[in-house]
Parts: sequence; structure tokens; C-alpha cells
Amino acid sequence: MNRLDIRFAALKRKNEKALVGFVAAGDPSLHDSFELLAAMCRAGLDVLELGVPFSDPTADGPVIQRAAVRALRSGTSLAKAMEITARLRKVTDIPIILFSYYNPIFAYGLESFPRDAVSAGADGVLVVDLPPEESRELTDHWQGGDEFALIRLVAPTTPPERMKRIAGSASGFLYLISKAGVTGSAGLDVGAVRDRVAALRAFTELPICVGFGIADPAGAAALAPHVDGVVIGSAFERTIEENLKSPDLSKRLEEQVRDYKAAMKT
Repeated sequence: MNRLDIRFAALKRKNEKALVGFVAAGDPSLHDSFELLAAMCRAGLDVLELGVPFSDPTADGPVIQRAAVRALRSGTSLAKAMEITARLRKVTDIPIILFSYYNPIFAYGLESFPRDAVSAGADGVLVVDLPPEESRELTDHWQGGDEFALIRLVAPTTPPERMKRIAGSASGFLYLISKAGVTGSAGLDVGAVRDRVAALRAFTELPICVGFGIADPAGAAALAPHVDGVVIGSAFERTIEENLKSPDLSKRLEEQVRDYKAAMKT
């Protein structure tokens, strides 16, 4: 079992749901990124999705796009994201997922990427634009075992047969997109998400985490009874963006993490 399996099992025993937090590595700068991420981990994140900034995103809304621009300007790359992962691993034991588009991984090297990611202490990867049919050139370089998970995305438009196929090649957890659109877009239909989660559970025993369109703790609380975890990204990045010069930015993020986690326990 890797850290993801251990964390989700522990949460299940406590009847809690995972708070999965996305933040772009290197935002707002390489200098500040580590301290902000470490603070969020201390405050109660259950899983960290460490975003690898990319210049041409397709799934990210404007808030996360601007975060990626700041991170790229600060010199952040996939290699730097793994350096941050290695530093975080010295101060926290929570699962860390590298969240990337395929291009940075391909440029880094398909054989060296999983080896170096595991060495840095990452527990898995989510590749936004890599469908199962095109995955083998990457997954053929996996070293075996379950220490490095491949998190798969399931869209709100995915038909049942494809759900089954996607679930069959996933590990760690499944990321269910709550709605059509991009990250940070408004609108959350809890009933529709509940039905999609029920349909997906027919094909997998993996934890199911839901992201996109969850704007506040109330939204996370509404989803919590139906899922194994809630993914928050744009809300955290908006806090960073609105407080770039604030000396208490890390405290603001810590409070935000605690607010989300508390809401999901009620």
C-alpha cells in the first residue's frame, strides 16, 4: 500500500472525507511556494495535488491559468516541482500527487519521470490530457508495484462502458469532474454529481474524488456525503492571487484549509 491507500483507509475508518488541495508549484514564486504548501499540509490537507505549470492548458480556468503564468515566470518546471516534492516529503507524510499535462512529462523523459518522481517522494500522477488509449508509452516505464499511482479523470459526459475502461486502468483514486467546463467555473449540481458517483461506483472500489465548480466550504459540505474526497483548486489559487503581497498569506491559506475540512465533517 502506498500513502494514498493508507490515507483513504484511515479516513474511511473515521468516517471522514478527503480534502484534496491543488496548488501550482512555484506560485507565487519558487521562494515562497514551499512555505505556503507546507503550511497547507500542516493545516489539514489530506492529499496535495502539486500542479506542474504549463503554457497551454486546456482544462484550467482563468484563475489557475494565471497561477501557471506566475509559476512559469518564477522558473518552475517539472524538475523544480519534484524538488519541491522532495522538500515537502521531509516535513509531511501526506500523499503528494503531481498534476500535469503530458507535454512536460514527455519533454522530461518518459523513462526517467516515474523513477525520479518516486525518488522525490511523489505518490502518483494525474495527467490531464492523457487518455487510456494513449498511455502505454508512459506506463510501460512504470517500475511495477503500487508505490506510484496513476489517477484517472472521468468526465460528466463519460458513458458507462468508458467509465468501466477508465476505472480498470486507474489506481490511487478516481477524479470525477463535476461539470462540463473548466476549473473555477460556477455552478454545482449536487444531485447530478451524486448520480454520477453512483454510476461510477458500479465499476470500481477505488475512492472517488470530485472536483471543478466547488467554490466554497458549503459546496464541499454538500458533496461530502456522496464522495470519498473533494478537490479544491481555484479557491486556494484565488486566495494566493488576491494576497500576493500579504505577509500573512500562509495563515490565510491555513485558515481556508481548516474551513473546508471542518465543513466536510459536519
